[in-house]
Amino acid sequence: MRTGTQLDREHCVRAAQSKDARFDGWFFTAVLTTGIYCRPSCPAVPPKAENMAFYPSAAACQQAGFRACKRCRPDASPGSPEWNRRADLVARAMRLIADGVVDREGVAGLATRLGYSTRQVQRELLAELGAGPLALARAQRAQTARLLVETTQLPMTEIAFAAGFSSIRTFNDTVREVFAVSPSGLRARTRVPGNPAGGTPATPGTLSLRLPFRAPLNPHNLFGHLAATAVPGVEEWHDGAYRRTLRLPYGHAIAALSPRPDHIACRLTLGDLRDLSVAISRCRRLLDLDADPVAVDARLRADPLLAPLVDRAPGRRVPRTVDEAEFAVRAVLGQQVSTAAARTHAARLVTAHGKPLDDPEGGLTHLFPSPEALAGADPGMLAMPRARRTTFTTLVRGLAEGQLHLGIGADWAEARTRLLGLPGFGPWTAGVIAMRALGDPDAFLPTDLGVRRAAKKLGLPATPAALTARSEGWRPWRAYAVQYLWATDNHPINFLPTYEG
Repeated sequence: MRTGTQLDREHCVRAAQSKDARFDGWFFTAVLTTGIYCRPSCPAVPPKAENMAFYPSAAACQQAGFRACKRCRPDASPGSPEWNRRADLVARAMRLIADGVVDREGVAGLATRLGYSTRQVQRELLAELGAGPLALARAQRAQTARLLVETTQLPMTEIAFAAGFSSIRTFNDTVREVFAVSPSGLRARTRVPGNPAGGTPATPGTLSLRLPFRAPLNPHNLFGHLAATAVPGVEEWHDGAYRRTLRLPYGHAIAALSPRPDHIACRLTLGDLRDLSVAISRCRRLLDLDADPVAVDARLRADPLLAPLVDRAPGRRVPRTVDEAEFAVRAVLGQQVSTAAARTHAARLVTAHGKPLDDPEGGLTHLFPSPEALAGADPGMLAMPRARRTTFTTLVRGLAEGQLHLGIGADWAEARTRLLGLPGFGPWTAGVIAMRALGDPDAFLPTDLGVRRAAKKLGLPATPAALTARSEGWRPWRAYAVQYLWATDNHPINFLPTYEG
């Protein structure tokens, strides 16, 4: 779809004319005769090719003066898989913008996190996306505002500030410009008998929404993994949903995520509504919802020994995390022990150092402790060998003091190098953190026992060196190959018996 950083017009026209939903979020179609922009799969009759223009982001469409289609809601498309596949400056910037960094810290804060000048970040984003960081953040605020207008009965003033706007006037002007309707008109349009403005949630601060994804999506390894490794008090499988607590910039939240055939049902209970867009972004990242399963599976299916696994259950995702530091700590706790033992270690830390919270709808009790809280923990409380205690204390100290950066804007190669320099960190621990915390889609675990067992069963090379050499043909999707290899085992992470789809 892209040639370098440019959109391929011929391919874009073909995708729009065939209403191909696989490309929703990859690019946006602007209709020159109507002044609206759509997702490629818009159900409306496609315009003539000469009346189409293509943009790489909703923000670029908005800057060019186009308004969002009321029918296909392009602003609610899945995110581009580009930003989770790549580790360059633009991809790192897009992940940070989705996490609300520009709204909280400004463009200067974004540039500082990336280690580049403000001018260079602006230039790179404009070159590839047709919009700078402020415009990209503005487009995200507009989508958040729309969601709050349509699903809550909050006063418009509260919505404006919860969505990140600096004034009610800016909020009104942006909604009118992007959606061609006033905020009150947007709300009136969504009212249905017996459910005005989306209804009133039973729990204050609770919102229900749908998270889109690109089909296919196999929920079993994704939710099975999260449920099987859930830390008591922080995570649970309850009433058909994976539920967990989240630490967010302005407060905390509880997310409940349930697989559906064509979307993920998401129920968020927020302590502060300003955290809505960040909570959505982190839930999408946790479930790898912006992945391109067609591209992934096509590459893995090219290997005749992997093809049967892909054909049997296509669309596997990589279960990731909502908190990179938390996952790194849990990876250390899980070194050379069973899943049950790792959960027990983590639960002790949560009880001793996690922040308590109330959960009227389930059994969640705490936020996972921050690195700062764990830096003061007594490692003697952990029933593990002395060497692993040293690994634990070194990790949490590095995280707490800012010497180790594992956030979504981290440089993958640099973070991995720093991890391997810590005592007790070998290829497996660094690799699983790269795969599930940093989000590297090509992270590979050739020394993992489950991977090696699966390789032997399939007739693949079983030694780490030989298997790594064979895996060159699976690049850049080796983290997904790991999911397919793990699926050959009869481990609880691969099954979710209660799912019906």
